[in-house]
Amino acid sequence: MAANGVRLTETARWLIRHPSLAIGGALVATLVLASLLAPVLSPVSPLAQNLYHPFQGVSLGHPFGTDALGRDIATRVLYGARYSLLEVAACIALSCSVGTLLGLVAGAAGRLVDQSVMWLMDVLFAFPGVVLALLIVSLLGPGLVNMLLAISLFSIPVYARLARNQAMALRKAEYVEAAVAMGASLPRIMFRHILPNAAGPILVQCAVSAGSVILMAASLSFLGLGVQPPAPEWGAMMSDGRNYVGAYLLPSLFPGVAITLAVLGFSLLGEGLRGLSDRR
Repeated sequence: MAANGVRLTETARWLIRHPSLAIGGALVATLVLASLLAPVLSPVSPLAQNLYHPFQGVSLGHPFGTDALGRDIATRVLYGARYSLLEVAACIALSCSVGTLLGLVAGAAGRLVDQSVMWLMDVLFAFPGVVLALLIVSLLGPGLVNMLLAISLFSIPVYARLARNQAMALRKAEYVEAAVAMGASLPRIMFRHILPNAAGPILVQCAVSAGSVILMAASLSFLGLGVQPPAPEWGAMMSDGRNYVGAYLLPSLFPGVAITLAVLGFSLLGEGLRGLSDRR
């Protein structure tokens, strides 16, 4: 028991010394738990309508009130966390894997390949992220999959530049030069010697980018180019409630608060992880 108390005390002191990591981790953990426990916390379907009770205020039965169709806003916010986590997981998995691969190739393969890959990344960087996403979704059509592809595409250059810089720095390390001298292939050098040592900064960037993904996805859904109603996605919920903001704020207020807390959580978590990485 004494040993457990000492560990808890040390953990508490460590969290106090890293407030960004502690607060961000708590907010992200709350988001994950809310998405997993949504059916337990609110057994009502997020699509269930009750046209006899629209625009209900905050009450025990409806902690966040109801919307224009009598749907429980709290339930829809809880289930909306699932869409946000899906968006984060899918976009980061795609953009990080493609961008990291391109960056490793550019940093380890030589000058000609490096210039070609970086030229392509510069072209993507020339377009503002929102404009590029709007263009892609407008061409492909609205929907969750097309929105995820659009967000992932403009995020690729961030990971490509980061992985390239790490690869160029690490390829001068003695263990990499020894592997080259022993005749190791380029894929082995990239994935066996460079990538494991460059993983830390890349993972930090993933955490930092997660908030931007949530914000961009909510923005596209708000404009009608992302997740389509009646799905309980936060941006789409805010779009549904914008016509009633002057008289009834709740349908837009609580999804907006959820977006703010989610973006804040991932941003603080990323900054905390970056601080730990810099110290190391």
